[in-house]
Amino acid sequence: MKAVVIKNPGGPEVLQVQEVEDPAVGDNEVLIQAEASALNRADTIQRKGLYPPPKGASPYPGLECSGKIIAVGKSVTRWKVGDQVCALLSGGGYAEKVVVPDGQLLPIPEGVSVRDAASFPEVACTVWSTVFMMSRLSSGETLLIHGGSSGIGTFAIQIAKHLGIRVFATAGTEEKLAACKNLGADVCINYKSEDFVARVMEETGGNGVDVILDNVGGPYLQKNLESLAIDGRLFIIGFMGGAVTQVNLSCLLAKRLTIQAAGLRNRSLENKAKIVAEVEKHVWPAIAAGKVKPIVYETFPLSEAADAHRMMESSAHIGKILLIP
Repeated sequence: MKAVVIKNPGGPEVLQVQEVEDPAVGDNEVLIQAEASALNRADTIQRKGLYPPPKGASPYPGLECSGKIIAVGKSVTRWKVGDQVCALLSGGGYAEKVVVPDGQLLPIPEGVSVRDAASFPEVACTVWSTVFMMSRLSSGETLLIHGGSSGIGTFAIQIAKHLGIRVFATAGTEEKLAACKNLGADVCINYKSEDFVARVMEETGGNGVDVILDNVGGPYLQKNLESLAIDGRLFIIGFMGGAVTQVNLSCLLAKRLTIQAAGLRNRSLENKAKIVAEVEKHVWPAIAAGKVKPIVYETFPLSEAADAHRMMESSAHIGKILLIP
C-alpha cells in the first residue's frame, strides 16, 4: 500500500509517499480501506519530530480516517467486512489501509458522506471528552472557544449550541469571525483587535464564562483565568503560543477555578473506547439530526500531503482539511 512517510523531521517537504507493507491485523482490530483522512495540528508537530507516536502505533501520521472494513480480527464481534466506518487513530491515517482497534470505530453518521466523516472522530472525541465529560459543561452555561474557526472550534461551536450553551469564540479575521457566527457562536471576538477578557466581562455582566477550551497555552493562561466565572473550568488542549508563562494564582482561590489539560493520543485503549462510545451516544444523534455538520475546507490527494500541511500551518483554512488516498 501507499503511505505518507516522514523521511526526517522537518518542514512539509519531508512528507513523502512511499510503497510500504500492509499493516497486520490483530485479534481485536479491523483493517480499513481508507477513503479519507483528516489533518490535525498534532500531525504537523509529529512531522517536526516533537510528537512521536505511542509505542506500538503506526509511524505514519494521521489521527482519524474513514473508509470500508476489508478484514476483521478473530475476536471482533460488532463489525464485519464491508461496513463503512470512521475511526479515531493513534497514527497511520495518511495511508491507503489503516488498522484500528475495534473500540475506536464509529459508524458513518446518518446524512454524512463516507469521505466527510473522516473530519469527525478526532474533533468529536477531543471536544466531548474535555468540555463535556471532564469539565461537565451543561445546558444554560457559557463556553469560550479559542480558535473558533479551527476544526476543533467549528465542531465545538455546533455541538455546544445544540446542547443549549451560550458560545463565545475568538478568531483573527473577519471571514473567520463570520464563519463562527454562521455556525451559531453568540459572541465573536477578534483576538487581534480586541481584549477578549474585557469583551467576555462586558457580555456576561462581569461574571465571566463557565468553561474555556484553549489551544494557545502559556500566553493566554492569565487572561483565561481572569475570564472565568466562579467555579469556572479551563481546559488546555494545545500550546500553539508556547508552554511557559508566569501567572498570578490568586484568582484560583478567589473563584474556585479548575485547570485541566489532556490529549487523546496517549490514552489507553480502554479510555479511548469509553470516549468513542460516549461520542456515538451523545454526538452522533446531533449529526443525524443536522445540528452538527462536517466543515471541510479543502481536500488534497495523499501525494500532496506537504501542500496540505502548508495550508494548515498558514492557518488560512476554516474547519477541516482532508487527504484522499
